[in-house]
Amino acid sequence: MVFLQLFKKILCCLAFSCAVFLAPATAVEHIAPPALSSIENSDIESLLPSTEIKPILAGDTEFLSLYSEYMSSNFRGVVLLIPDWHSVPTNNSGMNFLRKELNNLGYTTYAMTVPDIDWQAKKMKPATPTDAPEKPAVNESKDNANEPAKQSEEPHYVSATELINNDVLDDYKTNLILRYEALYQTAMAEPNNIVVIAQGASAGMLLEYYADFPESKINAFISLSSYLPNAQRNEELSQATSLVTPALLDIYYTNDSTDILLSLKNRKRWVNRNAKFDYRQRQLFGMRNAPQQHARLSKEIDGFLRRLF
Repeated sequence: MVFLQLFKKILCCLAFSCAVFLAPATAVEHIAPPALSSIENSDIESLLPSTEIKPILAGDTEFLSLYSEYMSSNFRGVVLLIPDWHSVPTNNSGMNFLRKELNNLGYTTYAMTVPDIDWQAKKMKPATPTDAPEKPAVNESKDNANEPAKQSEEPHYVSATELINNDVLDDYKTNLILRYEALYQTAMAEPNNIVVIAQGASAGMLLEYYADFPESKINAFISLSSYLPNAQRNEELSQATSLVTPALLDIYYTNDSTDILLSLKNRKRWVNRNAKFDYRQRQLFGMRNAPQQHARLSKEIDGFLRRLF
């Protein structure tokens, strides 16, 4: 009798275990991580004084800019600081230093937060009649049935896949220009000289933008290690550099990437061809986050701007 009761208990445990094992697993609800820009904005709002934070509306999107007023006897103009993509306006590659140092030289500064990168951005290709699958001919002759199939397309070489495709770059550029134009309109409230200083890929996209001769007029553009993470567009950037209207100071570092260093000579060739006489190219040595490097950077920028106004 005791053995029978024990046997029943064992069977119940086995049945319960099988039911649990065979039951469908409940899917855990996916929670998307917060956007990088929201994390950066929360850090800025918690670490910097509220008097320096100035929200600006670009279309339907609000972004933060860091405002710092000039602190010299002479007001020389307004400087718009635009960091590299996936970077912050308080980075230690020169942006945060220039944001304060330029105040001592007579400039009011606006440092802009950049938009998020949509790595899944892809343009919708419109459907065309040629995209429809071809239907086999019904009245095909029997003589052609025994003929070998003809090759429809000739073999061709396939180019290497780009590191960053144009769809991602164009989506970021569109959002960047929207923010830049909103920041430009804010800076126009103080009618004076306007200077733009941009880094990396953001600088490369702004050079493309200025090469199209936009309505926004600035007095000088300073690019810090400008490039585009796409081989074809980075090659075309050399020509675009020579077409921008404002005076251009092209600063690069000895430890920059190969894509930047190899394009410098080609930029000078295009500048000579298109006779852009207000183009200057300067090289900085050492690490870009060192205090001595920051001092050299501000000295080059100040000297370039003093020749203009």
